[in-house]
Amino acid sequence: MPTRRQQRVADRMREEIADLLERRTEDPRLRGLTVTSVEVTADLRQAFIYVSALSGVEGSQAALAGLEHAKGFFRHELAGRLELRVVPELIFRWDTSLETGDRISRLLDDLAQEHDT
Repeated sequence: MPTRRQQRVADRMREEIADLLERRTEDPRLRGLTVTSVEVTADLRQAFIYVSALSGVEGSQAALAGLEHAKGFFRHELAGRLELRVVPELIFRWDTSLETGDRISRLLDDLAQEHDT
């Protein structure tokens, strides 16, 4: 369970990275990405940033490659925006919860239709 400080840092990082993605990045691979959550380790040395897009998993590899390429830019910008001595190492991961939720919803719809028949 994260501490309040971890949660505050994670929430602030999510807001700042989302803002950077929306306003400051020009890489077409990063268009339409949404930061779904951020988890920070207890020592604040690493941050796991979960992203997703409406386009789904199809563009996930390109998006993650674009995020890796822009990692230095994000850390530099976060250093100026966050009040931390050390900016955490950024580790980007694809969030599959949207796809999983959609799949479960479709399965439940199919079951409901079979039950009605």
